[in-house]
Amino acid sequence: MSKAPGTASGRRLPRRLAATAAGLAATLALGAAALPSAQAAPERHGDRPGTPGHGRVVDLQVLAVNDFHGHLEPPTGSSGRVTHEHPDGSTEQIDAGGVEYLATALREARRGERHSVTVAPGDVVGASPLLSGLFHDEPTIEAMNALGMDVVGVGNHEFDEGQDELKRLQRGGCHPVDGCYAEDRTFEGADFPILAANVVHEDTGRPLLKPYTVQKMRGVKVGFIGVTLEGTPDIVSAEGIEGLTFLDEAETINRYTKELRRKGVNAVIALVHEGGYPASPAYNADCDASGGGVSGPIVDIAARTDAGVDALVTGHTHQPYVCSLPDPEGNDRLVTSAASYGRLFTELNMEYDRRTRDVVRTSVTGTNHVVDREQPRARDLTSLIDRWKELAAPVANRPIGHVSEDITADRTVPETPLGDLIADAQLAHARTQDAATDLALMNPGGIRADLTYAASGSEGDGVVTYAEGYTVQPFTNTVNIVSLTGDQVLAVLREQVSGANADAPKILQVSDGFTYTLDLTRSGAERVVADSVRVNGEPLEADRTYRVAVNSFLAGGGDGFATLARGTDPLVGGDDLRALEEYLLAHSSAADPLDAPAADRITVVR
Repeated sequence: MSKAPGTASGRRLPRRLAATAAGLAATLALGAAALPSAQAAPERHGDRPGTPGHGRVVDLQVLAVNDFHGHLEPPTGSSGRVTHEHPDGSTEQIDAGGVEYLATALREARRGERHSVTVAPGDVVGASPLLSGLFHDEPTIEAMNALGMDVVGVGNHEFDEGQDELKRLQRGGCHPVDGCYAEDRTFEGADFPILAANVVHEDTGRPLLKPYTVQKMRGVKVGFIGVTLEGTPDIVSAEGIEGLTFLDEAETINRYTKELRRKGVNAVIALVHEGGYPASPAYNADCDASGGGVSGPIVDIAARTDAGVDALVTGHTHQPYVCSLPDPEGNDRLVTSAASYGRLFTELNMEYDRRTRDVVRTSVTGTNHVVDREQPRARDLTSLIDRWKELAAPVANRPIGHVSEDITADRTVPETPLGDLIADAQLAHARTQDAATDLALMNPGGIRADLTYAASGSEGDGVVTYAEGYTVQPFTNTVNIVSLTGDQVLAVLREQVSGANADAPKILQVSDGFTYTLDLTRSGAERVVADSVRVNGEPLEADRTYRVAVNSFLAGGGDGFATLARGTDPLVGGDDLRALEEYLLAHSSAADPLDAPAADRITVVR
């Protein structure tokens, strides 16, 4: 594979440092050698004469934000940092994110650009911190309007509150239960289209929302098609998507690419809420074949997506990459992702040929920029946050516990201290409903942030507020209890690393007293060592019935755990966040804060 187009990724520096740094950056075009940025990225002036045979050419900029998830305030802990890789191979962590800084960075990036579009490939809302989630993500939609969002593709989390709520976020209007949050303000909805090309009504086949949009900028026409992952029904609550069908991503993009072509729109960019995994977690790591490239579902999607699509802006995996992957004709095509939570944004630059009405593929470059917190905050976004914080304060600032240290949830390792804490909290809550409950299992995707020791506001270090707990568990699931045989418990463990989770394992977090060995030297379901499973020190018995606590999402078979949906004698308990709050209040105080669990319940063999 040739060098990926634009794989040089950089931190957008404050203006006072830009001149010093200019000679250090590099931007690469397809098949071109690396050049200093002063040569490779000259000042852009919009229109200019094209080369012979190409007619008049203009510069086009696309800015992309990934998996924002309502993170209006700067995310904390590991969720608020990105990894920068230095030329000598060493790395550093940079604090990043916060919509006030993101707005400033995007506005700076657009300066001097006559043809610029800002996009997002899904999960702009959903699984949001309390400041947005408490108000059904209206604050985030208002923030996206303010920072100049133009097009959004739908993601799986846009369905967290169901399809009707998604349509309300698009069209506006007060919430059907909670109403309007201010007497003098009515929620007006998104100023930008939310695209859902592959989400169709099963009875009519018609898309739930617009499948594509055409952005027209001074004679430049670019089509954007938005799709979410076909597997969305496996990772969202069934009631929220009842009556909907999710179609193959590539086949859907191809269909609408042809439709756009018939309408004279040849420049097409796909917003795909499905992604990949780069070899390095650093946002600026080499992403061509020699650097390890990218793996995961997006590789197959890119290989099957019409060569007429000029770039794929992808998401879902929360990873940073700017890579090239071959299209069906064997030509390299840019595939990008800017991690999550507004910590990065991708800048794509390309030439648009007015004569062919298409993007010049060989001109496409891309760079991931850090949204650092050294730059000024956008005042209008600060005002927006302050207004919503005032409304949220009575709920958000209530203390619910005390911790002595950070309690983290790093998804790159099988078991985490925060995962164990949440499983313990759900087991404790379940036993108030059914004293015979044996164990609890928690899906890692339901844990959205760390619990940090440092104060997030004025509450003081070590104090856990309701807002911080909400940021960790924002889904308002219930704690459910089901009966499973020992064989079924083993089947659940095997589903972590096989079937729907074979390519990207989802290791459930486990409660105190439940242990087993995960042997990563084996393959498939055999990675779970069957005779190692213990419940309170006793071997798992195949024919015995166990009472198992899980959240309502898992109880419905979510995240590929079909066996959990076959549990019997169901009992529905209370809210999962309430369970965490009860546990923290019972097991911590200012004088005796809670330590992080040891995360030693799953023995990993590598």
